[in-house]
Amino acid sequence: MNYRHAFHAGNHADCLKHALLLLLLDALRRKATPFAVLDTHAGRGVYDLSAEEAARTGEAARGALRLADVRDGPLLPFVDALRAQGFPARYPGSPALVRGALRPGDRLACCELHPEDHAALRAHFARDRQVAVHRRDAWEAIRALTPFPEKRGLVLIDPPFEQDEEFTRLVAGIAEVNRRFRAGIVAAWYPVKHRAPVRDFHDALRATGVRDMVAAEMWLREPTDPRRLNGSGLLVVNPPFGFEAAAQMVLGALLPRLGAEPGAGFAVSRVAPE
Repeated sequence: MNYRHAFHAGNHADCLKHALLLLLLDALRRKATPFAVLDTHAGRGVYDLSAEEAARTGEAARGALRLADVRDGPLLPFVDALRAQGFPARYPGSPALVRGALRPGDRLACCELHPEDHAALRAHFARDRQVAVHRRDAWEAIRALTPFPEKRGLVLIDPPFEQDEEFTRLVAGIAEVNRRFRAGIVAAWYPVKHRAPVRDFHDALRATGVRDMVAAEMWLREPTDPRRLNGSGLLVVNPPFGFEAAAQMVLGALLPRLGAEPGAGFAVSRVAPE
């Protein structure tokens, strides 16, 4: 309950997560049949980058604001989606970006426990019939709100990683979604501080028996300091056709713009086969 994304909106982790999220949404839009999205840790929806919280950390200035001049290339769809939501004055979180990608007939369910952020999210989507906003625990919501009646869609799991055993909960959540909604895409964000927890996370996922998993990671410096957010990753279950190649292009264009230091890099790799 202490985590407030307003201090971190638009940082390098958001850039990775949201640029790749849009690739997944584009893939869902290729078929005419409706789809649904569950955003388990939704936040407040949109963030003012001139607010005191953003200014205090400077993370947006070192992240998304370095993309403000993008006019072509692999990052253009991502930056255009940001601009459609008020960027660079505002940074849209995942609920706003998902809503911008929905067609008539598609829908979004958002979960947010923090009372102020939940109230802001409800106000942002007031009278929007395609969006439902819940104040409920993310892990309980996974059991309650999946599978989707549409039989197509995406579950985005984006925990704050401020509690012990968050990787353990994430493994259980991914396995639960996959068990209940085998055809659904799962996208789960995780921090890369140093390598050992990430290796253990991938090993634990493989041990659940979940198949067809890809990890897309980017790190701005050698991930050897457990006190720093050196990078992050998005674990995708059931990645759509072409996702791996598209993710390589997006991360290859993103990394040089974010002030990469010695030891920086990115990788898109198979965690489990199809």
